Amino acid sequence: MKETDNSEKNILHSRNLHRSRYDFKLLIANCPELKPQVAVNVHGIETIDFSNPISVKLLNKALLQTYYDIRNWDIPKNYLCPPIPGRADYIHYLADLLAETNNGMIPQGSSVLGLDVGTGANCIYPILGNAIYDWSFVGTDIDEKAIENCSKIIEANPQLIDAISLQQQTESRFIFKNIITPEDRFTFTMCNPPFHSSAEDANQSTVRKVSNLNPKEKKKTNPVLNFGGHNAELWCDGGEIGFVTQMIYESAKFAMQCLWFTTLVSKRENLSSIYKTLNKVNAASIKTIDMAQGQKTSRVVAWTFMSESQQKAFKL
Repeated sequence: MKETDNSEKNILHSRNLHRSRYDFKLLIANCPELKPQVAVNVHGIETIDFSNPISVKLLNKALLQTYYDIRNWDIPKNYLCPPIPGRADYIHYLADLLAETNNGMIPQGSSVLGLDVGTGANCIYPILGNAIYDWSFVGTDIDEKAIENCSKIIEANPQLIDAISLQQQTESRFIFKNIITPEDRFTFTMCNPPFHSSAEDANQSTVRKVSNLNPKEKKKTNPVLNFGGHNAELWCDGGEIGFVTQMIYESAKFAMQCLWFTTLVSKRENLSSIYKTLNKVNAASIKTIDMAQGQKTSRVVAWTFMSESQQKAFKL
């Protein structure tokens, strides 16, 4: 195999461990299962077939083993298999946000408690947040099978047992209700909301995505999505804007129990409506953090109901 091109991916966060091209020699040394998936492309660069869900899952497994000390990680078939570099970026930008009211210092340790809304079967945000900054997490999901798989991941990696707890949301129309109790105080919430408004919309998006990754797949009308995705992971009534709007209205009911509420927003055209809703609920501060991974552009919208003095007084 040809030597890996280590040119830097400057669009990723400066602390992201994946700014250079993947070191497949190192990844294969840690995860031999990955080797059959790696080949040299027409540009002479080692890579995998990103339209193949097995290849993507094994790449994730190798990345988690190599860089985040996760010895055992797996997900059931057809569940979302998230791209690690982009998920790590969200964690790093959250750390920067918390540093703003902490004398410029990134808070580390178990006293920082994050709530991951829709953690999926992969548990990726809690895993990364704990591995990078030693944060603690509560992961929630409406899918019982997803929660069960996250529990297996945690039990298989002892360092996660005291750091990550799980809670199933029993009423799918709610996000924070039933999850945040009167005694809870979260440093932040985070979420990768469902992008689509229906299963049909999600499938059409999948066809376009796989066609871009692998032109040979263009004629398929029901392709396998490379990063997977199971029902509520991909779509909900009202799509992204409906989900985020519900989240904002619910967040106002827990205004003093969380320092920063945050969510990914994939569609830029949704921002205007989101800002209007945040103003309706009297958010004290609203921030938009732009992120880019590869050809995809996304952003994190963050809001707090706390004044600047209350933010600084919040114990990190």
